[in-house]
Amino acid sequence: ARAGITLAIRQFATDPPTIEDLEKSGSLSSDAITYLRDQVVGHRNIIISGGTGTGKTTLLGILSRMMDPSERILTIEDVAELDLRMPHVVQLESQLPDAKGRGGISIRELFRAALRMRPDRILVGECRGGEALDMIQAMNSGHAGSLSTVHADDPARALSRLETLCLMSDGEVPIIAVRRQIIEAIDLVVQVQRIGGKRLVMEIAKVSKEPSESGPYPMVPLFVRSDANAPLIAA
Repeated sequence: ARAGITLAIRQFATDPPTIEDLEKSGSLSSDAITYLRDQVVGHRNIIISGGTGTGKTTLLGILSRMMDPSERILTIEDVAELDLRMPHVVQLESQLPDAKGRGGISIRELFRAALRMRPDRILVGECRGGEALDMIQAMNSGHAGSLSTVHADDPARALSRLETLCLMSDGEVPIIAVRRQIIEAIDLVVQVQRIGGKRLVMEIAKVSKEPSESGPYPMVPLFVRSDANAPLIAA
């Protein structure tokens, strides 16, 4: 820090925000809330996309608390931030190695361990590297209803970002195979954005399973918001 010591503090609320709070703030409409709740309960795989500070992790926590409390949920994060307050949650957190390079535990290692813990759902706080491929494969092999977040500016770019992260894994997987797995795994992308200090859901889009000439990841908008002052409405 050129000007001296800089300290960043992330302060979390004692009581985590609820879906009703998002409706009161105008971030979500009642129709969109009903739709998202049905998708979560129906075990759809959902990616939350947006920039830094847009509320991705907050929304991830809110959607996660819609899950059946009897389900076994595993969370995997760089820094534990999710506060689910449910009875069957196992929280895993990565660990940096010490000064001599010993003791580090990566997200990918945690993911492999999580698959041995009989999870009903897996929540990855944020996909930043090769663990994206592990997540996509898990979604396609019996762990439906999993959620994660990714940095991207719109739903289609979110899947392109996941593609890039999958290609960063150790395995030599052809790009065509990666794209097919992403399309088969991801059902829904929720795009969030921060505008004028307000964190808003800008779009909810479904991933089309049919080939399209518009690009490798054809999206079907379901709910859209034209600007910060407009409501989120059905497309």
